[in-house]
Order: sequence, then C-alpha cells, then structure tokens
Amino acid sequence: MAQALVIGAGIAGLTAGALLAQAGYQTLILEQAQIPGGCASTFRRRGFTFDVGATQVAGLEPGGIHHRIFNQLGIELPAATPCDPACAVFLPGETEPIQVWRDPQRWQEERSRQFPGSERFWQIMDQLFRISWRFQQRDPVVPARNLWDWGQLIRAMRPDTLLTLPFALMTVGDLLNLLGLGGDRRLRTFLDLQLKLYSQVDAGETALLYAATALGVSQTPQGLFHLKGSMQVLSDRLLTGLKNHGGELRCRQRVEAIHHQQGKITGVTIRDLKTDQTYEQAADEIIANVTLQNLNQLLTPPSPHPTSYFPLPTSHSSLPNPSGAFVVYLGVDQAAIPADCPPHLQFLYDPAGEIGENNSLFVSVSQPGDGRAPAGCATIIASSFVNVDPWWEGDYPAQKQAWMAEAIAKLGQYFHLTPATIHHSEAATPRTFERYTGRDRGYVGGLSQRLATFGPFGFGSRTPFPHLWLVGDSIHPGEGTAGVSYGAYTAVQQILAQG
Repeated sequence: MAQALVIGAGIAGLTAGALLAQAGYQTLILEQAQIPGGCASTFRRRGFTFDVGATQVAGLEPGGIHHRIFNQLGIELPAATPCDPACAVFLPGETEPIQVWRDPQRWQEERSRQFPGSERFWQIMDQLFRISWRFQQRDPVVPARNLWDWGQLIRAMRPDTLLTLPFALMTVGDLLNLLGLGGDRRLRTFLDLQLKLYSQVDAGETALLYAATALGVSQTPQGLFHLKGSMQVLSDRLLTGLKNHGGELRCRQRVEAIHHQQGKITGVTIRDLKTDQTYEQAADEIIANVTLQNLNQLLTPPSPHPTSYFPLPTSHSSLPNPSGAFVVYLGVDQAAIPADCPPHLQFLYDPAGEIGENNSLFVSVSQPGDGRAPAGCATIIASSFVNVDPWWEGDYPAQKQAWMAEAIAKLGQYFHLTPATIHHSEAATPRTFERYTGRDRGYVGGLSQRLATFGPFGFGSRTPFPHLWLVGDSIHPGEGTAGVSYGAYTAVQQILAQG
C-alpha cells in the first residue's frame, strides 16, 4: 500500500489526508499542536469557546467545495446558519453601516443607495464572478505545471472563460479608473476594507479576478456561513473522514526537516514533542500543509532547485511580505451586544490611517444558542492584519497590552463594554500564532493576492521536487477554509493521476 505523509493538520492537511486515505493510501498526518485545525481551530476559557482565526465558512451550499468533499467522504456537513448580512461595514464617522446582504437583489439595492453611479462596476464584477465560479466548479488545475495539469485546465475552459482574459492583468483600481470611479473615495474605502480582509492588499493592488470572487461569494446561491459550536467542528468532521478510511493523526509531532538528494525527497525528520526524541519517516507522497516560508526552511539541504516553471525562493526577501494578525478575544454579557447585531462587522476608525494595524477591525460575534458562550453571554473576536516585524522588537508585553486596551476602547464605541460586562479578555499577536500554529513569524492568510501571486502567476501544489506537494493558503486559490480545501482537492487529484 502506498504511503502518504501529511505535515500539518490544518483544514487543507486534513482534507488532503482524508481524501488520500479514502483513495487507498496509508495516510499519516503529523501535527505539532495538541489539537487539529491550525488557524481554524478553537480554544476555551472560562466557559467561552473562541475561534482562533477563521470565523466564517464558504462552500457549504450544494455544489460548494466543503459540500462536495464531505459528500465524497461520506460524512455529515456541520450545522450552520447563513450570514445575512455577510458583513456590516462602518466607515469613519458613519453610524449607518453598509450591509452586504445575502440576497442579490437586496445587495444591489443597498450598493446603489450607498454608492450612486457605481452599478456598472458591480455588474462587471458580478459577471466575472459567475464565469470564474463556473470555471472553478469544473476543477481546473491552476497554475498548470505539466501536461496533465494543462489538460485539466483546458478541459475546464468554455467560451465564456475567454471573456475574463481582458481583465486578467487588471487590478480593482484599474477597473475603477477605467469606469471613471477612481475618485469615488467612499467606494474606494469600502473596497479597500473588504479586500484587505480577503486579499491582504487594497483595491489598488488586488487582482481583479480574485476580487470578483471575494466580493461575490457572499450572495446566494453561494454565501458565508456561521457554524454551530465553533470552527473546530469542521476539523472534527474531516478527522472523522480520515479515521473512517483508516488514516491516522498524531499530534505533538513536529517535522523539523524534509530531506532531499539529487532532486528527490528521501524522507523527513520528526520530533516527538511529548518525549523530545527525534525519528525518521519515509513516504511515497509528502504533503506539506505549511506556509511557503516554512517549506523553504524545512528543505534540507537548502536548495533553489531550478525548474522550468517556478523555483522555490531561497529567502524571505524573494517573497511578497505576508501579514500577521492581532486578535482580541472577549467573553461578555449578552447585554453588551446591541440588538440585531449582525454576526460579522468591519470598522475603519481613522480615514487617514492605515487599513489594519488596529485602525480597522473585523469583528465576529457569537449568536445565542450557537455553543460559543454560556447562557446570557456572548463572544466577540476582533482582528486586524498587521506588519509582523514590530512584534519581534521592543517591549513585547507592554505593546501587546497597549494594543489590546486600544482595541477594546474602539470596540466600546459600538458594544457596551465595561469592567462589569467583560468576563474574559486576551489577545493574540504574530508571536502567538507562531507559537501555537508553527507558522513562520506568525504569518497568516497566505500570500497576498496581487497580480504577481494570483492564479496562473502564483504557486501551485506541485513543488520542484517530485512527490512533495504544498497545500494551504500559499497556493491557489488562497486563504479561507473553502480556498485551502480547493487547493487540497486539486493536489489529491494530481497525486492520484500519477498512478
């Protein structure tokens, strides 16, 4: 029986592992943490359950990637409710939010009212989204790296796919300028906020085709969903699928090196964090659910290993700078939550300040009965993308405390937060994410979705080393549980095609 070794039990690793186990591989997943899930796992404090990073899910609808994979594995989809609105966005100085409604007609009316004269822009984005979504449903391999990949890519194309080509080298900012909307600062601010959340860069840098999906996936027949219980149920269901097909997960096992010789992978070195002993392991296929930065560090000896398509960069300077995250977790009285509060909100505080860096917060609020808080209570999770470098310098404890106090003060402009209503508070920084997820310097969200790193110009699951595969948010189609599941599904199809 062929053996598959998966490094990392994030959503992509669990997805790849479960699918390979179902396909007949003897599958072993190694995870350095105590529980699976990675940035989509949870932790508990004083009766509250907090999602570590990811707080919403796409792809649960019929035909969505999670729906397809769970059906294939024969496991039940987790209980979830649609997010409607998907997000309520508060621009600086405004008390009425921009509601991103799930119903397409209602969303069209909202954006026409909020951004007069912009409908041509939204129509183009809607059309690009529909074409791109149909294309993605046909399981193309992007980027294509060999003849089989190209065959899958060409098979997925249709005449309407060609309609996206004039937009393939455009950013959102380019389209706004083309339509005469480049000077609409309110529209641009809204787009910058939303796109920073999904692509890590603003409208001026985000690839247009990526943005079409990011901005369009919130409406039916797709949509964003709030899981009952916590994000951990997604990992738990995938783990069930893995075990049902004979796969194994071992936690507290850290892979410290991936060895190669003459262009071939020879095995890995693993440290058992429970005993602090190391051992070697070989496998027919190695699937790395790690960041691209981590993969470079694991390769032993370090090697650029030139290829005809995309060499692995040999240093951080060769890659775009990913972001880290600063996250505040609050357990509060339900009375601290305003009436009719949507499950997800986004705030920008200083219009002259940088998006991210505690000047903008993406906020997720638990819902009554969803299992995240005791009766009469709720959770609030507020996050912001940040530059990781300052978190490795200076007085770290003081910086962390100051940022948390500032974030709580800003949240207090909307929520009723007092010492009496806050039962628990803590924060996570890039250093926290590195410690608990193993992600180099606490990078989250993968590579930014600029033109240079999006789709056909980005990284794929095939690495320059045969039988070594990369999954996770560093490869197409990027971050989010649905995105990394697409990438893992593609990698498994490529592995199976070798046989």
